[in-house]
Amino acid sequence: MSVTTARRGDAQVSPPVDNYRTLSTWQRVKKSLPQYGAVSPYFFFFLVFGAMPMLFTMALAFTSWSGLGEIKFIGIENFRYLVTDPLFYKSLGNTIVLWFMATVPTLTLATIVALMLNSTMRFSTTYRVIYLIPNVTSMVAMGILFSSLFSSQFGIANALINLFGFENIAWLQNEWGIKVAISALTTWSFVGYNALLILAGLQAIDKTQYESAALDGANGWNTFFYITLPQLRAIVLFITLMSTIGSLQSFTEAQVLTSSLSSGAASAGGVGNSGLTMVLYFYSVAFQENRYGYGATIAWGVFVVVMFFSAINWLVTRERKERGTR
Repeated sequence: MSVTTARRGDAQVSPPVDNYRTLSTWQRVKKSLPQYGAVSPYFFFFLVFGAMPMLFTMALAFTSWSGLGEIKFIGIENFRYLVTDPLFYKSLGNTIVLWFMATVPTLTLATIVALMLNSTMRFSTTYRVIYLIPNVTSMVAMGILFSSLFSSQFGIANALINLFGFENIAWLQNEWGIKVAISALTTWSFVGYNALLILAGLQAIDKTQYESAALDGANGWNTFFYITLPQLRAIVLFITLMSTIGSLQSFTEAQVLTSSLSSGAASAGGVGNSGLTMVLYFYSVAFQENRYGYGATIAWGVFVVVMFFSAINWLVTRERKERGTR
């Protein structure tokens, strides 16, 4: 078999021979040990803090355990109760409502902010940093602040509606008031982060398309709906997917805003359990009532719900991609 040569000046140099393919399996593993060693910490921590807790939670879902004493195996009784548990369905409904109330305003405001940052405004870099601050701020601290903003007596929310002649609203003692407060906190936390994602998509759009549209007489609304929005579809779907996963696992917002109003799973989430999310229900059952077996079952119920909605988002994304390639 001939070997191809490369000429460097007057000398001919043969390409290097790859001896890796000639090694045995054990020799390949031995040669790659430094690389395996470099990535091994990730797999170790995933095994200890990820895989093992998941397996233990699955086993715990088939038991009745208070955290102390003997673990009693009860089969699928926890799962039978879960599918008929009205409080779990209440938490599921609340979670979906809160997802909608937070995602729509977040996407709308994030798009407006991204369009502003993408324009030729001064100090745009400074504004990008400022808009990212809420995403890295402690959610617990901001939850306490928002509980003051939505206070029944002296909150800013009531001060604003008083300007229009309306009476004070007991936001955190009202079923829909709690939902408004929780969704407002979620929206405030993620508008800036999502705006930066949309801004990245805006900056990737070819500017010659806008120039051609302007020559054809298109106005700002036409360019937004027929040029900008279609090319932001992938980013919007990604944000929707991540918002769905995050909202279905929402806990801190509801827990901080309703913790002073209720205790225990039966009354968690404030008035009428209106702020009870699935993860908050899991927390209340497992760590306040010490029903770890049923708490583990709720955790797997949350997992199934998240996978279901993630699959819907994935199918919608794939369908739109297939339409776009035709």
